[in-house]
Amino acid sequence: MEKTFLHTLSEGAAQIGIRLGKAELDLLAAYHRELLIWNRRINLVSEKSSREIVIRHFIDSLTPAPWISRPDGLLIDLGSGAGFPGIPLRIALPGLQLTLVESSRKKTSFLAHIIRTLRLDGVTVIRERIEVLIGEKACAGRFDTVLSRAAFKLPELVRMASFFLAPGGLLIAMKGPDP
Repeated sequence: MEKTFLHTLSEGAAQIGIRLGKAELDLLAAYHRELLIWNRRINLVSEKSSREIVIRHFIDSLTPAPWISRPDGLLIDLGSGAGFPGIPLRIALPGLQLTLVESSRKKTSFLAHIIRTLRLDGVTVIRERIEVLIGEKACAGRFDTVLSRAAFKLPELVRMASFFLAPGGLLIAMKGPDP
């Protein structure tokens, strides 16, 4: 199963212009293994097959990488869930300083576990509702990139992101067909 995961991931990443080395593939495979184990207990993602997970979560999470102008910058992932897209992006762009914001205790427990397991430096998890963080001076105008994948309606995301973005920063709203 892991060979298939790695092949599908490598091929998918290459199709979007991202070359993953052995170190990155090993980290992503370890993340995938842990996700499958934890998903049985706390339902982190709805997809059950490894193929669905690699395409919908891992490859999809890498699609913003070409647009991140500062691969060593500060990125905040609003509504991180099981760490998508933030953690795969951080693995592909190891200089990235990543903040994951998620309000669910179960999901932040998983995020803390995966960060320790993968030994990812420069990654912070905040267990809080985003609405509460708005107004925290430590977060205001701090991030080069604000990223969210299907967690909010676009107008709400734009409003929230404006608080976190540094001047000239980039908002990446990963949205499906519905706004």
